Amino acid sequence: MRAEVSTLFGLNVYTDKGVYVGKVNDVILDPNESRISGLAVGKINPELFDLTQKGVILPYRWVIASGDIIIIKQMIRKLRSEDREAEKEYN
Repeated sequence: MRAEVSTLFGLNVYTDKGVYVGKVNDVILDPNESRISGLAVGKINPELFDLTQKGVILPYRWVIASGDIIIIKQMIRKLRSEDREAEKEYN
């Protein structure tokens, strides 16, 4: 998928199930490969992440489509569910 880096800034990020993830604050570039390697996302949906930080870096390989918004694979919810299970086992 090709995209101009400047067109990604400020876009809202949603999962392929329509769940709001956050807003793109920055783009992580891999200069050796001449490609985008990740998206720095802020204004994170607290329902998806238990964070004390202001944002997360999402791997660009999760991006399915970009245009007026960015759509990523629904992997975040799966990761969060696993985190909750791990917390239950720990406590």
